[in-house]
Amino acid sequence: MGFINFIYNIVVSIAYFFLQIIALFNSKIKLFINGRKETLNNLSSIKKEDKTVWFHAASLGEFEQGKPLIEAINKTHPNYKIVVTFFSPSGYEIQKNYPLANVVCYLPFDRKKNVRKFIQQLHPTLAVIIKYEFWPNLLSELKKNNTKTILVSGIFRKNQVFFKWYGTWMQKYLKTFDHFFVQNTESKTLLNQYNYQNVTVSGDTRFDRVYQILQQNNTLHFIADFIDKKYTLVAGSTWPEDDELFVNYINNKATKNEKFIIAPHNIKQKYITDLREKLNTKTILYSEKNNVDLKDYQVFIVDTIGILTKIYAYANTAYVGGGFKTELHNILEPATFGIPVVFGGNKFQKFQEAIDLLKLKGCFRITNQQEFSEVLTKLKNNTNFRIETGRINKNYIETHIGATDLILKYISKNLY
Repeated sequence: MGFINFIYNIVVSIAYFFLQIIALFNSKIKLFINGRKETLNNLSSIKKEDKTVWFHAASLGEFEQGKPLIEAINKTHPNYKIVVTFFSPSGYEIQKNYPLANVVCYLPFDRKKNVRKFIQQLHPTLAVIIKYEFWPNLLSELKKNNTKTILVSGIFRKNQVFFKWYGTWMQKYLKTFDHFFVQNTESKTLLNQYNYQNVTVSGDTRFDRVYQILQQNNTLHFIADFIDKKYTLVAGSTWPEDDELFVNYINNKATKNEKFIIAPHNIKQKYITDLREKLNTKTILYSEKNNVDLKDYQVFIVDTIGILTKIYAYANTAYVGGGFKTELHNILEPATFGIPVVFGGNKFQKFQEAIDLLKLKGCFRITNQQEFSEVLTKLKNNTNFRIETGRINKNYIETHIGATDLILKYISKNLY
């Protein structure tokens, strides 16, 4: 094991060296590298006498899973400072001003010296790792410092490195966790088979998060004006492969009695302009919405961030992107409003809710233009079918809430 750890640390150092070179030519990697240089400075507001709880999220989706717990701890343990770290720039850049955290910063690159300084400065009473991110040096340092460490909303599969012959050395890092809160019984069974008994099936905290959305004010008057009481399809977090389907459908299949709201993953001006030019119908951007009669337009392109969740409240049907390109984005956000959800591609296997809702037929997966058009046409024309599909989604969410309270009981026993 010592030799493997030695090799791991060499590989990490080499990777960091090359990333610094790549950062000279890649803006995202530049954020990745430069942001980490500021981590210890960002933590300077944490004093030795402070009591801290640390949440780590790989990116934005994992952060959403941690949010209900952060909000709960703020209420139940206001004497603790909360620190949130991200691995990816896409998560950090959007949430770096998150008001309920005392500090938001990047997770240090997993080199021994880096993580040692990080943990010493942070000195967390509790470390909460969300879903995944199993960094050997970091987990070892937490163990050395006797930090209570838990995994929340975890999912384990047989094909993960821990359970492969070449990855058994990673299993010792699973032993650094005091408790695993996992999303499903399959994960618990798998961990039990490898003699990890400190496992609770809690479900996914995102269900609590999206259920809370229903309690907030989701009013957007400009969306209501645009829709003008017509059937509306909202496409969220779309990638080029998703947008191409919509362009073809809108240009060739859409009727005057339906509206489309597209919120692309990429909101850079050139991408938005190119998307708009491909559409053969009146299209308006969020940035142009003022002082125009919105009901005269058929397509509304959202060239901003932060309002998609509220827009879903106005949808009759939702399409969620990412399944063709990287990973499927959050289908629970539209599902909580009791509407059908469509997505494309095959990059959804890591998301239990997608697997479940496909089986329950609250969700529909498409792989090509023909399937896309057929599903959307059926959902538009068959009101009873659409309503029943949406009811399946709503019921699914309502029967899966409660993970936050379950995990919070454990956390409260370990905070003083």
